[in-house]
Amino acid sequence: MKPIYPSRLLAVLAVLALPACGPKQQAETPPPPIVLVTPATSADVPITSEAIATLDGSTNTQIHSQVTGYLIKQAYSEGSAVQPGDLLFEIDPKPFQADLDKAMASLANSQAQLKRTQQDLDRYASLVKSGAVSQQEYQTELQNNLSAQADVDAAQASVSTAQINLGYTRISSPIGGVAGHANVYVGDLISPDKLLTTVSTVNPIQADFTLPEQFYLDHADQIARVASVPMEDRPENIQLILADGSLYPYKGRFYYINRQVQASTGAIQAYALFPNPDRILRPGQYTKVRAITKQIDNAVLIPQRAVTQLLNLNQVFVVKADNTVEVRNVTLGDTAGPNWIVTAGLKEGERVVVEGIQKCQEGLLVSPQPYETPPAPDQPPTNAPAAQPPGKS
Repeated sequence: MKPIYPSRLLAVLAVLALPACGPKQQAETPPPPIVLVTPATSADVPITSEAIATLDGSTNTQIHSQVTGYLIKQAYSEGSAVQPGDLLFEIDPKPFQADLDKAMASLANSQAQLKRTQQDLDRYASLVKSGAVSQQEYQTELQNNLSAQADVDAAQASVSTAQINLGYTRISSPIGGVAGHANVYVGDLISPDKLLTTVSTVNPIQADFTLPEQFYLDHADQIARVASVPMEDRPENIQLILADGSLYPYKGRFYYINRQVQASTGAIQAYALFPNPDRILRPGQYTKVRAITKQIDNAVLIPQRAVTQLLNLNQVFVVKADNTVEVRNVTLGDTAGPNWIVTAGLKEGERVVVEGIQKCQEGLLVSPQPYETPPAPDQPPTNAPAAQPPGKS
């Protein structure tokens, strides 16, 4: 047996101390990415349309004077409610009273002249029978009597005109409503061409809005049906959205649609009436009108955020039964709150990715987790940007 030298022993120990060499260990496969999914649902969805509207009085009456004279009184408070017949302005009546007195004096003189000619005519009528006067003389008296009668009629007309003009010195409201700013002051000389003020009926108040021509054509039959119903029987189904975003508590009715399409814009004007018992709404306010235009039965709904756009295509990522992803082109309809209505490309119950879309690609295996749908807003779906002619359901 050969002796083991210390140097060889150290070499053997060094070799034994080296780590064992083997094949390179494989990297672990990452787990499938987590994505949030929700199934496509089905529901009967009412679709609404909105349009910007301007409020106006349902009746606006411009107040003018019928005669020229000096204003001596403003009898109303600007911005206040007035009733039919309430006095608004008064013109100095003295010149018109003088004209009436003059006309009445002229009438009295004409009536006296008529009485005298009538007496002469009666006397000549008896004389002509006895031959005391000629027929020609009788005809002359007859003509004098007819002329006197004409003078009386003319004088009576002058009296009537003077009475009317005197009545015009008191300018009253022909309608009930709110009387606006006075454009004249006491002491001004006013004439018929001067606008004194405007009175507007604000209960009900009118909303003016514009419909695109295509929208009008699509709903012409519905509009005609509603327009054929008496105003008081039309449904109150139009909502009014105020400038602060709040919903006006009273609903309105379709009123009428204008006779022509505006050639420059291709739109047609429509009108609705809203109750305004507290006179909160005033002419000139900008609002929105909203009403239901149609209902889609068994509409397929998915969250809007589940849809991505690629060029002119709308796509969703569908998670199949084996948890692999399929890229699907879909056709979208109207929006319904936070959801899209899918008209083609997707069926009820199919799962679509709502969050984690950036991780998805065709055929990728994913780990789907349920997506919690936020509460729907308290409003029906909107078919923008068309405006709804009221009275549709």
